[in-house]
Amino acid sequence: MAKLSHLLDIFLQPGELFVADAGFQIRTILGSCVSITLWHPETCLGGMSHFLLPTRGHAVKRSELDGRYGDEALQLMIDDLSARGVEPQECQAKIFGGSNMFPGQGHANGIKVGQRNGMAARELLHLRGIKVTKENLFGFGHRQIIFDLSKGDVWSRQVKPSALELDAQPAEGCKS
Repeated sequence: MAKLSHLLDIFLQPGELFVADAGFQIRTILGSCVSITLWHPETCLGGMSHFLLPTRGHAVKRSELDGRYGDEALQLMIDDLSARGVEPQECQAKIFGGSNMFPGQGHANGIKVGQRNGMAARELLHLRGIKVTKENLFGFGHRQIIFDLSKGDVWSRQVKPSALELDAQPAEGCKS
């Protein structure tokens, strides 16, 4: 998954987000974390988040919003796009990640962090009236993500852990 030569390349670390115009591509690597991409087809403005948890569990001041939490990362992206004149409901959303990174370990409630993140992303977008056009969620292993803001294309490549060769889904390379 190479850099597109004509675009400035931004790499997101966990807890980061980035909103920009068509001159950029945004990349990240996800495990149980989730990325939401928002793209406005008329203006070619969009953004991507890389969040670790669905919510922090309590309200904070707007000035304290943090990209580590899905609800807050989405709000920050919406605020940034709105400041540029983009209505969030006119954006196309895509969701990626939410893998089970520790398939052999049990969880008390049966729901793993990756599942919670993916389900939260779906619900957050639904509550905002933002249509999800594609998603690539769950499974095993990590994903490499590249978002081309000039076209709205997102490439996702899932890499399964070698110890789970027989149990995991096959690695896929796809354009969403």
